[in-house]
Amino acid sequence: MQKKETDLREETTTSQRMMKMHADVMFTSDKQGRLLRINEPWPNTGPAARFFLTRPSFGSACGYYREDLSNELVQQLAEWVSREGNAEALTQAPRFIGKYRRLLGETQMEYGPCYWIPNLPEEKGAVFLSKENVGLVTRNDFFWLEKELPFVQSCAAVIRDGQAVSICRSVRVSEQAEEAGLETLERYRGRGYGGLTVAAWAQTVRQRGRIPLYSTSWDNTASQRVAQKLALRWYGGNFAIW
Repeated sequence: MQKKETDLREETTTSQRMMKMHADVMFTSDKQGRLLRINEPWPNTGPAARFFLTRPSFGSACGYYREDLSNELVQQLAEWVSREGNAEALTQAPRFIGKYRRLLGETQMEYGPCYWIPNLPEEKGAVFLSKENVGLVTRNDFFWLEKELPFVQSCAAVIRDGQAVSICRSVRVSEQAEEAGLETLERYRGRGYGGLTVAAWAQTVRQRGRIPLYSTSWDNTASQRVAQKLALRWYGGNFAIW
């Protein structure tokens, strides 16, 4: 019994710590912990979500609020967050999703599972894009990547038919972690290319001394299949209203 209680405490601590790490990599915040902007590595990023909820697989939910929300509204949201509890399933919506939407007059909402990437077996098949080769393999698709590349290193890719067909790069970066941005051309999905790029990218993140993170939306089944095939570790779910 004591061992089970100890294991539960460790799971709770780990899940809550990972969710805090996820919030920190997603958005910048002020000294009071209020959200400011999206933590993208390129210039001119947009404002943060007005409300961001993290629900660990074990432990208590935590709410984050943009700096321009009134104290009264924050208190109302926080009251429901305190009753929220943990995430019990990958695609489970927050228990009080209706309350949050009503209070904020929701215009755009998203939620989904969050994973961390363990050490994965090294597999061949992915290459890393640089300023020397990116223009050669993104002429038709991912043409925008050439301008973005200086900000998202490292960027792993699978090349087929002379074209990058799947890419994974760092789209959020903090002192502790980096968040994966995975995109695979629709006509090349289901062939394992996404997993190759994620695994290669994650290895370079670990070499930089950071933890590689991966999150997706509740209805993105293709992205969730990548996580399942790689045996990524689910630690909770996020929810945002913009």
